[in-house]
Parts: sequence; structure tokens; C-alpha cells
Amino acid sequence: MDDMRPSGGAGAAAMGLASLFPPGLQAIYGECRRLYPEQPNPLQVTAIVKYWLGGPDPLDYISMYRCVGSPAQHVPEHWHYVSFGLSDLYGDNRVHEFTGQDGPSGFGFELTFRLKREAGETAPPTWPAELMQGLARYVFQSENTFCSGDHVSWHSPLDNSESRIQHMLLTEDPQLQPVQTPFGLLTFLQIVGVCTEELQAAQQWNGQGILDLLRTVHVAGGPWLITDMRRGETIFEIDPHLQQERVDKGIETDGSNLSGVSAKCAWEDLSRPPDDEDDSRSICVGSQPRRLSDKDTEQIREALRRGLEINNKPVLPPISGQRQSHDRPQSRKDSLESESSAAIVPHELVRTRQLESVHLQFNQESGTLIPLCLKGRLLHGRHFTYKSITGDTAITFVSTGVEGAFATEEHPYAAHGPWLQILLTEEFVERMLEDLEDLTAQEVPKLPKEYSWPEKKLKISILPDSVFDSPLQ
Repeated sequence: MDDMRPSGGAGAAAMGLASLFPPGLQAIYGECRRLYPEQPNPLQVTAIVKYWLGGPDPLDYISMYRCVGSPAQHVPEHWHYVSFGLSDLYGDNRVHEFTGQDGPSGFGFELTFRLKREAGETAPPTWPAELMQGLARYVFQSENTFCSGDHVSWHSPLDNSESRIQHMLLTEDPQLQPVQTPFGLLTFLQIVGVCTEELQAAQQWNGQGILDLLRTVHVAGGPWLITDMRRGETIFEIDPHLQQERVDKGIETDGSNLSGVSAKCAWEDLSRPPDDEDDSRSICVGSQPRRLSDKDTEQIREALRRGLEINNKPVLPPISGQRQSHDRPQSRKDSLESESSAAIVPHELVRTRQLESVHLQFNQESGTLIPLCLKGRLLHGRHFTYKSITGDTAITFVSTGVEGAFATEEHPYAAHGPWLQILLTEEFVERMLEDLEDLTAQEVPKLPKEYSWPEKKLKISILPDSVFDSPLQ
């Protein structure tokens, strides 16, 4: 539960009582005072029971400032929200492990949000605070950090209205500068509300490209990327040329920066008899899945978390015994480069198996991303991972240019416990794109839908959500 009240922190610090406030808190307040010297005591949403005392909300505070914008740059007046809690505020290990000044402070960032002020609005709406708490809960629970260009599929109007703004992109805040605190460095990542079509374009191409397009359209964000929940048109409806001239050409030239998704998916080994005790059909929908080893889980997590930047030599990270910390390296690469680019060292209790024939199963939403996986990732020498949201199943498609994979051209289907890797040649990818063309059509295909390549011993089924939600097939 949250409480809204004027902050005593900034004002008290300005009155010479800064020593009463934790240094991490002071550092953020100082940057906000630089930007808003006339607002020393902004309204704040405060977590009544702090996270470190067992409360549900990771953010201790969210400050809300009134920003006049910049008429010369066509930036409208808006509310500016700033979070406190993803970085290390206290330095005493109550929330974040203190690692010194040289690395990131906590997770290394705080969230911001800029919401267009409605005519006659005298106080900031508080729903963005709950939105920011929701994102912070995801970060704390998953230990996956955000960085500029990332996208968040929300599938619901951000303010629980009828708005078309139902997803988010993340970018550097245009005004708040990185802050060096006694507990490390933090940057400010701004949430930008987007429509479904804009999110899909970001997935198919990359988030930074779509953010750049949003900056050029004043009513869709403008240079400071202000979110307007009343926006009724996508940037592609406002300017139809953007899709073909910018996004489609960008996908063809650059490929996609999306390296994986959480999804409703499953796979089964068709090359084993059903009564085989070691049959990976136990991984299939409706049965008790094997558990991914911690090492497998960490490698997939790294694939989903760090695989957003372009690199010339994609490498899947080897399974290592060391758990990666939640901070990202300064140079994040799609290669997911790690300490070694050698082949994966299998977990001692789970051997890697070569499979002759496999059956992949996806729900409709996951299935529509297969062409993106093939065209935007594999044809550009990269990899793409589906990680099941209902179990430990994972499916990674790899191209022949990816090092460190346990699938090879000689054995293109290989499993490590419930993690399946599928290596596809460029020639086969081109053929699959032709055969899967209807997955990108506007009309919803009748389910179940099956695609089969008998000579490759590969079958893909698109199934209703209910199949994945049911305990029995």
C-alpha cells in the first residue's frame, strides 16, 4: 500500500540537514534539484511498509514533478516521475549488496516516466507509481535489469483505461544525467508508452530504431518522448511511410535485436518410442517436466537478458558454475560473450542428447514470432530462445554462425535436459519462411495449425492457449 505526501527529503536536505538522509537518496535528490530547483518538496508516493521490512513494493519513493516542457521544441507540459529504490539508497546491505563505488549502484538505474498533463489537471495522477512498482517487482524477482532500447510487453492499457498505449519501451531520460554515488553509478531509464503496433515493430527491428521514430512525431512523444495516454493513432497511421521506408528496410539491413521471449511452448522427441524412460516427451505439454539445471537456467537467462546488441560473432554463453550478478557489463553484445567461447560444458548429471526428429508446439502469440526469429535473427547469423512461462522447457534456434551451441550441422537437434537447440541452415530458413507465411497474416488462423518438413524430421504445431493451461492434453 502506498501513501502520497509532499517529500520532506529534498527540502530538508536543502536546509542543511543532508546528513540525516542516506547518501544514495541524497544523490538522486541532488540531480532532481538541479533540474527542478523551484520544486524542493515534490509530491511523493511512498511505500508505507518498506521492501526491506517485508513490504510488497521495492521502490521506497516515487517523486512527481511538474515540468513546463519546451515550447520551442514542441514539448508539452507534463508530469515527471522519478523512482527511488532500484539503486542502492542506503549502502548497508538492507536491500542491495554493497559492492563499492566502481560498479553499478544496486541494479544500476532508476526509472522515470513523463506523462502529458491534461488541461485543468492540478495534481499528478498516481497510477504511474504503481506501474513503476510493477516493473521494479519484476526486476527484483527476476534479477533481470533493463537498459535503453528494451521493451516491455504489458498487454493492457498502462492506466487501466481504454487507451491504445498498452506496452513500454525504455530509453535514457533526456534531462536527468547519470549520477555517481558513494555506492556506485546509476543512470535514469525513462518508460515510454507505446501502442501494440509500435511494440511489434520494436520486436521485429529494434527498440532504439522505434524510439528514434517516436522522437520525430510530436504527438507520439516528440524529442523528450512524452507519453500521451489519449493518443489514438500509431506512428504508422500518422505517417504510413515509416513502416516501409524505415522499419522494413531496417529489419532487412540490421535484423532484429530481440534475442528471446518468455512464451507458451513445448517440444517432444519423436525419435524415441513412447515407453522409453529417458524419452523427452516428459517435457511435453501436460506432463511433469524435468527441471532445468541451475547452469542451464543461467545460460538461458543470460541469452534473454544480454542478447540485445548486434555483434559480428554470436556466441551462446557456456554453462558455468558461477552465477552471473544482475549488473550488465559495460559493453553488452548479442554474442552473450562470456569468459569462454568454447563449447558448452554439459552439467555432470545431464548429458546432451542428439535427436533425430522433433515436434515443436507454440501458442498463437508465440507462433507469430517464428518468422521474426527466422528472418530477423537466424538470417543475420544470430540465435533466438523461447523460454516456457509454464515450466522449464526452453527452445533455442541457432544459425550456423553461432558458436558455443550443442546443436551442430551434423546433429541439428540436440537436447540438454529440457533445453532443446535447433540448428537451421540458411537454405532451410528461407524455405520455412515461405511455408510459414500465413503466420504473419492479419487473419487469425484456425487452430490447431500444423506445419511439417518430413525430410528434415521437423514438425511445428500452433495450438490454442487452453492446451498449455490444461494439466492434461
